[in-house]
Amino acid sequence: MLRALDEAYPDAHCELDFNTPLELAVATILSAQCTDKRVNEVTPALFRRYPTAAAYAGAERTELEEMIRSTGFYRNKAASLMGLGAALVDKYGGEVPGKLDQLVKLPGIGRKTANVILGNAFDVPGITVDTHFGRLVRRWGWTDLEDAVKVEHAIGELIPRKEWTMLSHRVIFHGRRVCHSRKPACGACLLAKDCPSYGDGPTDHVEAAKLVRGPETPRLLELAGIVDEVPDKTIESQAAKEPVA
Repeated sequence: MLRALDEAYPDAHCELDFNTPLELAVATILSAQCTDKRVNEVTPALFRRYPTAAAYAGAERTELEEMIRSTGFYRNKAASLMGLGAALVDKYGGEVPGKLDQLVKLPGIGRKTANVILGNAFDVPGITVDTHFGRLVRRWGWTDLEDAVKVEHAIGELIPRKEWTMLSHRVIFHGRRVCHSRKPACGACLLAKDCPSYGDGPTDHVEAAKLVRGPETPRLLELAGIVDEVPDKTIESQAAKEPVA
């Protein structure tokens, strides 16, 4: 399954746009209960207005809330961003630290967010257990644990540490594009022959192909060995759809 995921998503990556550890921390906080696409629409103006931790610490709350309103839960998120800025200025000279135990003590940053920051801004391997990751590894029988921290440790024992970050990206990509929560595209999944949960979703190839989303659709259907069975219009339509958040 790992080899298949590697082949399917060789360029998997964090889908939040950022240039610095601070920008990634902010974007990840905003991504809670919000799509990455929406966050990426909001952050360019936000990053220009608040380029430093000190800027967030000294932000005018009403203005900040208005800038991030469309991401949802904007009052709580604004409080987290202002608190994060203040904590970074007070404890770390305005810089985002690169250690897990330091990150998780910062406002708005839990273990999942910390692993996103470590893996993508500092190249420190980390497993990001979001809803997609947890759902898929349980469907695949890699673990039956529900607690995110326990899942992280369990999968970490199965996979070499150097592969943790890319594994997270590839599993999340697959969860957003193929292995959906309510109706996985089983009949169009390249992991079908190895998946113990095959059949949870439609197994008819054409019906399942209609559930695959994102620009990788043609490649994913080809790897699943069904591209010739699916009408071109279906492939084009699904490729144009945004992956599930």
